[in-house]
Amino acid sequence: MVGQWTEFAAAMAVFLASHFIPRLGHLRDGLIGLLGRRLYFSAYGILSIILLGWVIHAAAQAPYIEVWAPANWQRWVPMLTLPAVFVLAAIGIGVETPFTLGGRRTASVSPAPEGRVELSRHPLLIALLFWAAAHLVANGALAHVIMFSVFAGLPLVAIPVFDASARRELGQGTAGLYFSGAPLFSLKPLMQGSWRAKHLRPTLRRAAVGLVLWVGVLHLHETVIGVSPFPF
Repeated sequence: MVGQWTEFAAAMAVFLASHFIPRLGHLRDGLIGLLGRRLYFSAYGILSIILLGWVIHAAAQAPYIEVWAPANWQRWVPMLTLPAVFVLAAIGIGVETPFTLGGRRTASVSPAPEGRVELSRHPLLIALLFWAAAHLVANGALAHVIMFSVFAGLPLVAIPVFDASARRELGQGTAGLYFSGAPLFSLKPLMQGSWRAKHLRPTLRRAAVGLVLWVGVLHLHETVIGVSPFPF
């Protein structure tokens, strides 16, 4: 039984190491200096996708140990949650702050943040949290419980780390203004005419792209993952 868990344990260890080792010392900065920012993040993104695929495959091959029994209602949780996840992810790519996953590293942070960052300063991390939590509900096998619990834990660790970085770089006074203008999540800007006039249209375009991608993933899920996501 222990030996059957070897691939899953190895996949999880390598996946986690790929996220934490580059942050040790100045390794990531050195690689960015050597390869250039675009090449580094492109290569890192491809590597992360490959490792994620390995983890998912290894979890599916691990011995089945039931933590909770499957029920049809559980499959509705990701079905109803994932549209918001894809919208948040689409909005979060290139969000106007350097202090988050997927944020624009060249963004200038002022005491009055402007744009999509006013909706959320961590949209991609919140999307990852919702994605993992929704799939955790729908998957009661031990390997999947471990996998999705780890995935849900990553943004819970990353958000305080990014916020601490913002406080260090901006200083306590400016950081307070930044956090008040860039909340963890808020729909308040949607109620403001000035924000809607300037940012609503491009934000809606991104949201539409996110929903189209969700529909595509929904219909490819069974082909790629081997499990139908539909509750009916």
